[in-house]
Amino acid sequence: MKILIVNGSPKGDHSITLHTCLYIQKHFPRHDFEVLHAGQKSAALLKDLSPLTEKMKEADLILFSYPVYTFLVPSQLHVLIEKMKEEKLSFEGKYMTQVTTSKHFYDVTAHRFMEENCRDLGMICLPGLSADMEDLLSEKGRKQALEFFRNVCWRMRGKPDLPVKKGPFEIVIVTDLKKEDRELGEKISLLKDCLPGMRVRVENLRDFPFAGGCIGCMNCAPDGKCIYQDGFDTYLREKIQRADAIVYAFTVRDHSMGSLFKMYDDRQFCNGHRTVTAGSPMAYIVNGDLSREENLRLLLKARADMGGNFLAGIGTDEASVRDTASCLTYALKTDYQVPRTFYGVGGSRIFRDLIFQMQGFMKADHKFFKQHGLYDFPQKRKGTILGMYLAGALFSNDKLRKKAAPQIREGMIGSYRKVLKDF
Repeated sequence: MKILIVNGSPKGDHSITLHTCLYIQKHFPRHDFEVLHAGQKSAALLKDLSPLTEKMKEADLILFSYPVYTFLVPSQLHVLIEKMKEEKLSFEGKYMTQVTTSKHFYDVTAHRFMEENCRDLGMICLPGLSADMEDLLSEKGRKQALEFFRNVCWRMRGKPDLPVKKGPFEIVIVTDLKKEDRELGEKISLLKDCLPGMRVRVENLRDFPFAGGCIGCMNCAPDGKCIYQDGFDTYLREKIQRADAIVYAFTVRDHSMGSLFKMYDDRQFCNGHRTVTAGSPMAYIVNGDLSREENLRLLLKARADMGGNFLAGIGTDEASVRDTASCLTYALKTDYQVPRTFYGVGGSRIFRDLIFQMQGFMKADHKFFKQHGLYDFPQKRKGTILGMYLAGALFSNDKLRKKAAPQIREGMIGSYRKVLKDF
């Protein structure tokens, strides 16, 4: 497969993002990779786009590589996308994906920007990788980068590129299905038919004897026991959270999943802020016109990301239900996981600080956060803080800044180059 890496970073070879792509390249030598420094050469490419567009047309996969700058792509890449659209270029049927690095501040908007514009150019958009700037320096980050590219190859070719786990796996479909809701029932049946070899179980919330909605009494804060005596806390943990994957199936009501699902979500506070299903895949089956529900689409994605769950898909018609089932199967068999984006990272940081402050009261949450290393306060990284003080001192002096800038730039990228060299 011929892969063009369009490096949108103005830093060229010194791009941290590019080094993640080069790491992927080293692990997949059977594919033909080529790098084009579009961000660094944007001024020349604006005069003549052909060196970029011809290579894009020759490639089987276009991999856009860039750092997230203030909500979107760097301006150098932005203007090239703008120029391609002005010239009404088409890359019909060409696959694209993207790799970004950032601190996850609105990485979701940058990825959506690229996907929307690439669709305008006729491309088929595959899910990208949103990595933390330092992910390549960790074993987990390197693993996720390789898993991401294997998933891209699978989506293009339909065959997993690594050993698969043996099942059977248990999938629970949580729904609020009414007897008269024929269309949703048909989609649930289709999903089950598309999951051969899986143990699929349906839990209809309409059959559960809810005593009421969450009243915010905080009775569950110390030990997770709900003040209601309807058994929901046990039902949640034993019937739903123990499954290998969870699928939520609903009909759009009043721009949401419906009031019964809202009661279900609120009552999950008996589990506090403990993301006990993190690492497992999840999906949605939706009846109704989801394309008109921007807020609901955001909610569905954020719900998965906040829980640390890979979102295998949102099935709204026969084709997307089948695709969701396929992605769900792939995720279960390969243990596929992706880094959290802004939705998950931002939310988890808010609750990290909250639980630490309230640890004396929310004891169950505090114990969970300690056990899973979720108290990742930046104040603990004293070496990094000291290094930034030294860099700040150098850059405060005009003469020293001119001398030190090249060394600092090289020092920033040095550890990433070492990862590639050590492979």
